[in-house]
Amino acid sequence: MSAGSRRWCAVVAVAAMLPVTAVAAEIDWDKTGRDAAQLLSDYIRVNTTNPPGNETAAATFIAGRFKQAGIDSRVVESAKGRGIVVARLKGNGGARPVVLLNHLDVVPADPNGWDVPPFSGTIRDGYVWGRGALDCKGTGAVDAAAMIALKRSGVTLKRDLIFVGTADEEAGGKMGAGWFANNRLDLIDNAEFLLNEGGAIRVRADGGRAYEVAVSEKTPCWLKLTATGDAGHGSAPAAETAVTRLVGALDRLHHYQPEIRVLPEVAAYYAALADTAPLERRERYRDLKAALDDPNFRQAFLTDRHDAALVRNTVAPTVLSASNKTNVIPRTASAEVDCRLLPDQDPDAFIATVKQVVNDDTIAIEKLLSFAPSSSPTDTAFYRAIAAVAASEHAPVVPAVLTGFTDSHYFRTHDIVSYGFVPFEITDDDEQGVHGTNERVSVVNLRDGTRRLIEILHALDAQD
Repeated sequence: MSAGSRRWCAVVAVAAMLPVTAVAAEIDWDKTGRDAAQLLSDYIRVNTTNPPGNETAAATFIAGRFKQAGIDSRVVESAKGRGIVVARLKGNGGARPVVLLNHLDVVPADPNGWDVPPFSGTIRDGYVWGRGALDCKGTGAVDAAAMIALKRSGVTLKRDLIFVGTADEEAGGKMGAGWFANNRLDLIDNAEFLLNEGGAIRVRADGGRAYEVAVSEKTPCWLKLTATGDAGHGSAPAAETAVTRLVGALDRLHHYQPEIRVLPEVAAYYAALADTAPLERRERYRDLKAALDDPNFRQAFLTDRHDAALVRNTVAPTVLSASNKTNVIPRTASAEVDCRLLPDQDPDAFIATVKQVVNDDTIAIEKLLSFAPSSSPTDTAFYRAIAAVAASEHAPVVPAVLTGFTDSHYFRTHDIVSYGFVPFEITDDDEQGVHGTNERVSVVNLRDGTRRLIEILHALDAQD
């Protein structure tokens, strides 16, 4: 067992001994679940597709729900229409605040293929349906429902709870969490911990469950490749054009095989999964780095795209632009490429590697988005609080590295310990709806997610 795995096991061992403090006042959880479902249904109907976002309407809606519950809230804007909602439920000052972070915007939704209109917020068959049900309006609904339930119960925690619903996360967060962290950090002054989207209670096909808490994430290095050549008529093409040069460069990137690297966070993730992994993989997962030296195991491991993305950088061309007419050879052709880097990678060094792979000095490479990697430790009171609730449900806690990115990095750079964890039970089928069709979340998940969040906050109180 690696040193990182031993440290993780020590954290779990301590957490397992911590009591999950019962909520001081009786809460009707079924009613709380129904209320959260209705809140989410109404929230989904506020269309915040980004672009353009128009998040102020959603921020005002959420602020209104807090006002009805007697919780102080306010809406600030990074630009006209780009709203951010902040609400605070006061604690007794015994410890530093906790931020409950979520985002108001959603990705576009083509109604074709949906069983219900994607912005209807339909409640049917025990689910709330619609764009954002999981990513990330469902998270915001649970965060708000937990704060409202605590307010109504008369329970006062040691820590202030601060709800922050941001704009623009789906486009990188520059006009949302990025702006907020640079301009209005005073609204969460002295916060110690932050809970955001990213992890969840993963349910495997065999019914096994694990609390996956995101402690780090791969960083984006979005690039734009632009090839230039002579424009002309499609009936008499030159031997080489902007389009053919771009296609050649993309083909070389497609066949590029990034180095396999097992970071300590990733090694700890698989080591934590070992006891519940398929029997033939248990020993392999206990020391993934050594296991990947075996060519047969490495080949099998890399066939799973999620597993592969956790041990190497990835390159995915996503946006292509050239001529708008079939018979016109364009002067320029471009491609946007979604590159995701392991947390220990330097973006500038990676771009230098891309230039070597492309091997064409006439192709310009522009960096569209990049930021510094970040991570959070597991040896904290908040992580132990999550582990305590997991232990009460006989589930392991797994420190995870996300293949995507969230707004958490904006706050980690300000020394706020940030975790990605939404207390929903999520299956592979559920995940298919995120950015896809028929996105939905169960009313049971909304009920139990609210309950678990409150239990985590009480377990945190028990340690302070």
